[in-house]
Amino acid sequence: MISIIYSENFLQHETGYMHPEQPERLTAIVEILRKSTVIDQIQWLNPDMARNVISEIERVHSSEYIDSVRAYSIRGWGCFESTQISPHSFEVACLAVNAWLDGVDHVWQMGRPSFVLARPPGHHALKDQGMGFCIFCNPAIAALYALSKGQIKRVGILDWDVHHGNGTQASVENNPHIAFCSIHQSPGYPHTGKSDEHGKFNNVLNLPITPGSLIQDYCQLFEQKVLGFFQNFQPDILIVSAGYDANQADLLSKINLQPQDYAILTDYCLKITPRVLFGLEGGYELDSLAQSVLETVKQCLKLF
Repeated sequence: MISIIYSENFLQHETGYMHPEQPERLTAIVEILRKSTVIDQIQWLNPDMARNVISEIERVHSSEYIDSVRAYSIRGWGCFESTQISPHSFEVACLAVNAWLDGVDHVWQMGRPSFVLARPPGHHALKDQGMGFCIFCNPAIAALYALSKGQIKRVGILDWDVHHGNGTQASVENNPHIAFCSIHQSPGYPHTGKSDEHGKFNNVLNLPITPGSLIQDYCQLFEQKVLGFFQNFQPDILIVSAGYDANQADLLSKINLQPQDYAILTDYCLKITPRVLFGLEGGYELDSLAQSVLETVKQCLKLF
């Protein structure tokens, strides 16, 4: 059994005509999961709204930035770089944070993977600035929340989105209880994530890859660097910024992964720990996105 944390309210974050980060991303994923052979092994959960999520968001973002997102939503529109704000964006972004925090709780309690199927994504969002379609930095907020629980002492974050998780790195690189690894296309947006950045406590591993890379290149990185990095750190829980925009079909990158390759990447994550929280980040070609998420879910179910 795998838990998927999802709400139709995530569809209410409107980004405008032809924007890559569209509500149909989620509906395509939900449709393929509900038609799949593993549907009986999926537990659908709604995010918990009882939590004071603003205090959790403030672990990463300034109150001024949070207020500006709220103000843009009340006004009905706004924009941070490529991140669109519409009338429901603030409440949906808060709901997405809640979903990631629920995912932490569920993974820790159950000792098995969960998937947060939420939007907007988060790994580019900085302390005072939304960017890259992201409003709040969901993975960093989730990691700090996990540490606040007391029982979790070390959190790993793996970002396999094709773009570097600059917001996540900026939020956690000075925390000795968090280890962050990003595999990302270089050159490419947001033009950060150099390999010589190691964090204050040698807790950052950036692995830029060249356009045209294949699953064999990813496997080499996992075998030679990623697994050892996290095994040395021994995280109690692993948070995965699961972007699926490294697919060959995705026009926002030039990496040549196929949907079935994400089963391989998922298997590597599960070798680090069974307590893995996958959270949706990028992935904008609907068919390859949906099929890739299905491959991740099916690989998780092989644990049991």
